[in-house]
Formats: sequence, structure tokens, C-alpha cells
Amino acid sequence: MLRSEISAFIVVVAALASAGCANRGAAAPAPQQPPEVEVTAVETRDVPIYHEWIGTLDGLVNAAIRAEVSGYLLQQSYREGAYVKKGQLLFQIDPRPFQAAVDQAKAQVAQANGQYAQAKAQLAESQAKLVAAQAAQKRTQLDEDRYIPLAKQNAVTQQDLDNARQNNLSAKAQVDASRAQIETSKAQIEAAEAAVQAAKAALETANVNLGFTRLTSPIDGIAGTAQVQTGNLVSPSSDPITTVSTMDPIKAVFTVSEQEYLAFSRHKAEVEDVPLELILADGSVYPQAGQFSFADRQVNPNTGAIRLTGLFPNHGNVLRPGQYAKVRAAVQVKKGALLVPQRAVTELQGTYQVAVVDPDNKVRIATVHPGQRIDSQWVIDDGLKPNEKVVVEGVLKVGPGAPVTPKLVALSDSSKGGE
Repeated sequence: MLRSEISAFIVVVAALASAGCANRGAAAPAPQQPPEVEVTAVETRDVPIYHEWIGTLDGLVNAAIRAEVSGYLLQQSYREGAYVKKGQLLFQIDPRPFQAAVDQAKAQVAQANGQYAQAKAQLAESQAKLVAAQAAQKRTQLDEDRYIPLAKQNAVTQQDLDNARQNNLSAKAQVDASRAQIETSKAQIEAAEAAVQAAKAALETANVNLGFTRLTSPIDGIAGTAQVQTGNLVSPSSDPITTVSTMDPIKAVFTVSEQEYLAFSRHKAEVEDVPLELILADGSVYPQAGQFSFADRQVNPNTGAIRLTGLFPNHGNVLRPGQYAKVRAAVQVKKGALLVPQRAVTELQGTYQVAVVDPDNKVRIATVHPGQRIDSQWVIDDGLKPNEKVVVEGVLKVGPGAPVTPKLVALSDSSKGGE
């Protein structure tokens, strides 16, 4: 029994020894290679710095079409939303009461002209009477002058002299009366002439009011929706019936801070030549560039901002008043800016980080302060140096201090694809 146990022990020992020898003879496993990551060099170049502002589009001219006289609308003569020309009829107010006023004013003008002509005739008659009275007074004056020496010589009686004097005095009074009548006729002529002018003014007013029954467009532009329907009563106190707006060019009104405005003012000549971009509500960029037009007259004391206006070409009237859009402009150029692909930057709780591959091919996590985005790149204001290598592909495979196998890719290639 003891012999069999010893034999079994020998067999086990031999088996363990055989296994140990086999293990010592096997080759050791190869060391694991560092993971491969794609990297790109930090680019250095001058880049324009853009600012964006929320803007509202508006017509260059918005003409409110209002009724200047009271009356009922007989017809609407344009299609809403259509292009109309200056002078084109938009609405017609019932003209009959105003035509009657014109006819009445014409009659008053004719009546005043008749009175004026009558006053002139009376003046001519008074002037003729004055001439006759002056002639008669000359005769009576001659008689009186002739009778005075004769009366001294007793060649005529005192009664004859007295009669001659009385006749002369009567003739003088007649001359004075004729002169007074002329002055009266002249006053009547002035009154009649004033009445003619008043009648003509009333006729002109009546014609103007008659013209106001035709509501025409004062400008070339797009006519809006009619706010009053045919058959309604309108008056000068009513709201605008419609509005016509010029749309080419169209205004973009946007608000900038007082600090930005002061910066613009220092470089006004340059700012006026800076092209403006318009970013529409769907995110697309309007193909036509605009230009700065003018600044409002004052800064809003409540907000510390001022309104600026830009003009954009609007061929085809694609842009319409009331649209919201972003106005963008390159306000300055940043010299020697550092750029990396946006996908190389990660955000964690408001902190932006970039995985940097040091010269010893180990990863370092750098905290950066990104600035403006330009296409698929991000301007880094702080945290990186020129020509440093940043990871753009495979950043999830590595951690701080981890060795990597960097594969350099061009900046254009690094902007494609995703993690």
C-alpha cells in the first residue's frame, strides 16, 4: 500500500516538472504598440474678425397710402403684393360730391368775374363823369373870373357875380363828388378782384379734393395688403389703407453697442467700405453683399446702443420688410492668429480642451480659450503655440501622458469626417 502511494507521488512530481520545463521553453509575448492618432499642426495666419448683429429688414421708403378726403371706396385697382409704378391708381373714392363742389366753385368764379367786370364799368363811368365835371367847372371858373372885374365897373350886377360864384362852387362840388365816386369804384374793383381770387381758390381746393378721390402710388414699389375693403367709408383720420415700399435696395437696420460705434467712428472711412453680409433665417448667406449707409442721430440712453443701417441689393424682391436676419462684417484683421480644426476642441462643463502631442509623442491636455469660428476652424486666443501638434482623430483612445503614434494629416483633411 505504501509502495503504491510513493509511485503516485513520483508520477505527480514528474508531471509538474514536465509542465515547468514546457513553460520555460515558450517565447515571451511582444510589447503592445501605442495607439495611432491623427494630428495636425496649429496653423498661423492673419484672419478677419467678424461681428454679427441681429437686424430687421425694411423698405428704403415706406409710403403710407391714406385718404385725404372723406368718402366711400368705389374700387381697388391693384393686386395686393404686386409691383406698382409711381402715379398708378390704387383706390377710387366716390368722386360725385367733389365733382359737384367743383361745378359750384366754377359758378362762383364766373359770378365773381361778372361783379369784377361791373365794378370796372362803374369805374369807367365815374372817370367819364369826372372829366365832364372838370370841364364844366372850368367854364364856371371862367365866368366867375370874367364877372369879377365887370362887377367892379358896374358892368354887371352883383347878382350876376353871385350866380357865377355859386355855379362855380357847384361845379367844384360835382368834381369832388366824381372823384369820390371813382375812389368808391376802385374799392369795389378791389373787392370784386378779391372775390375772384377767393372763388378761384375755392375752385382750386375743390379740384384738389376731387383729385384726392384717386389714391395713387407716390413711388415705384410693392403695394401691400389693403386694410379697407371696397364700400367702406374712409376719412383723413382713418388708418392707412395700404403701404407701398421700395425694396431695391432694401434696408437692414441693426443695433451695435456704444463701444463698437466708437470703434467704427475712429475708422469711419474704412468701415464705410467694408462689405456687409446678410445671414437669413434659414442660415443661408444672402448672395449680394451690402454696404454701410448711416448711423442714427442718437445713442439710446436706456440700452447704450445705437442703430445702424446697411443697404443690400434686392433684385427680384426676394427680401421683404419685416424679415429678421443677421448682419455680419469683418471689423478688423487679427495678425498671426492660431487656428485648429473645430473637431480638435472638446468642451467639458464650459472648459475647452485640446489634446496636444508633445515631441516625445506623449499626450498633453491643454486648456484653451477659443475665439471666433472661421468655416471649420477655430481661432485659439490662448493655450496653444504655433506648429504644436493637436489630435483631430482618435482623441478618445488616449489620456494625459499616454504614448501615441502620431500620423500627421493636412489641415484640409483634418476638417473632414468625425470622431
